[in-house]
Amino acid sequence: MEMEIEAEEEQVQMEPPKIHRLDDSVVNRIAAGEVIQRPVSAVKELVENSLDACSSSINVVVKDGGLKLIQVSDDGHGIRYEDLPILCERHTTSKLSTFEDLQSIKSMGFRGEALASMTYVAHVTVTTITKGQLHGYRVSYKDGVMEHEPKACAAVKGTQIMVENLFYNMTARRKTLQNSADDYSKIVDVLSRFAIHHMNVSFSCRKHGAARADVNSVATISRIDAIRSVYGVSVARCLMKVEALDKDPSSSVFQMEGFISNSNYVAKKITMVLFINDRLVDCTALKRALEIVYAATLPKASKPFIYMAIILPPEHVDVNVHPTKREVSLLNQEIIIEKIQSVVESRLRSSNETQTFQEQAVKPTPSCQMVSSNDSNRNPSPSGSKLQKVPVHKMVRTDSSDPAGRLHVYLQPESCGHLERNTSLTAIRSSVRQRRNPKETADLTSLQELIDEIDRNCHSGLLDIVRHCTYIGMADDVFALLQHDTHLYLANVVNLRGIMVILSRDVGKLKMSSN
Repeated sequence: MEMEIEAEEEQVQMEPPKIHRLDDSVVNRIAAGEVIQRPVSAVKELVENSLDACSSSINVVVKDGGLKLIQVSDDGHGIRYEDLPILCERHTTSKLSTFEDLQSIKSMGFRGEALASMTYVAHVTVTTITKGQLHGYRVSYKDGVMEHEPKACAAVKGTQIMVENLFYNMTARRKTLQNSADDYSKIVDVLSRFAIHHMNVSFSCRKHGAARADVNSVATISRIDAIRSVYGVSVARCLMKVEALDKDPSSSVFQMEGFISNSNYVAKKITMVLFINDRLVDCTALKRALEIVYAATLPKASKPFIYMAIILPPEHVDVNVHPTKREVSLLNQEIIIEKIQSVVESRLRSSNETQTFQEQAVKPTPSCQMVSSNDSNRNPSPSGSKLQKVPVHKMVRTDSSDPAGRLHVYLQPESCGHLERNTSLTAIRSSVRQRRNPKETADLTSLQELIDEIDRNCHSGLLDIVRHCTYIGMADDVFALLQHDTHLYLANVVNLRGIMVILSRDVGKLKMSSN
């Protein structure tokens, strides 16, 4: 008897599990978790809907990182009253009618899943008014359907959508999104990217209850002005324009324009804003290719700021790759990336810009001047209280006349006799004055003799360095800092006087500063 029971149990265990149809609510909730992965996903979808509605102003309000409230308001064309009943049903859209329409799609949205997905994981309220209506309508949605008939209400032009209590019925997802500061920073980042690309639209983003907006851009006709208003002056002044164009049907057809950072931009991580056919997307292959260019061209593997807008024929772009629409597939993608990489590399190498540093001008006070003049005769305080001595390598230079702030304190000490020979500032200034005053006699009898002597005795590489160098500043009374290509040189200006005269080719117009 026991053996028969065991045999029956084994037979039951070997039978395959029964397949059954999932309830629609379960299917829709699973799909919603894929489309709306976190609060920033909902913001991106709603902003793209506002852009498709031809809005000129988009305002976003966020509470608790978007979990408590996401409110997006625009001044677009609004939603028709007769469309409100099916507004939040799955796969309802005004962007396309047939699958073939994807080949020429120009709108941001087309799947008809975003609003429906939000209603399955949050409470959604829509307020809208269209042109010519005397009042607007407000309606709430849950699980893709209206909770009540649309109610007449006062409204301003456009549409306002409120998403409250996001992921209220997905406990595990909500627990993983408790860091509201992190989610809010992602929302600000997405709005910033939209703001610098859609220059004809004004954007604002702020926390609920805050008076100051964290993103506040106005419509402009200049891309660099849009970047300056969103990312700041420090980023905008370090950017260079890049352009690329290819009309060869046999390889690739595309147009690219954008801005890339130069050697003056310093950041810990890369910022890449990429739009393909006005769609905000990610392209890992292109991002990696540009990182390789910057690592090989600029020192210390600098992390760049990159904005690029690429235009391709719609039939060359497959936008139906992922439910979030963050990824696209391009025809001849490898060729396009290679050409863009080549253009960026050429632009970086031809820029030939030196790195500059912003400094604050400090007006020297009488006390500073007195300390500077008596620097070599410092004595301990009679009362026995000594001032704390700051190590030389930790000193901050605030006055160019302060010897403690001059660069020569960091150089290797030399013999006293050699210093006496090379630091005769009076002799140097006297020689400069003679050059400036044509009435005074000079020790130069023939310019051609000086040219011949320098050509015979000077190294050709040295002449090239001096001819194409960039003057940085004086390290001390004798040595100057010069930059040539990526190298920094310490040059004795006394020994280089003759070479500088030759390169000027005009002794009468040569001007040298005694400072």
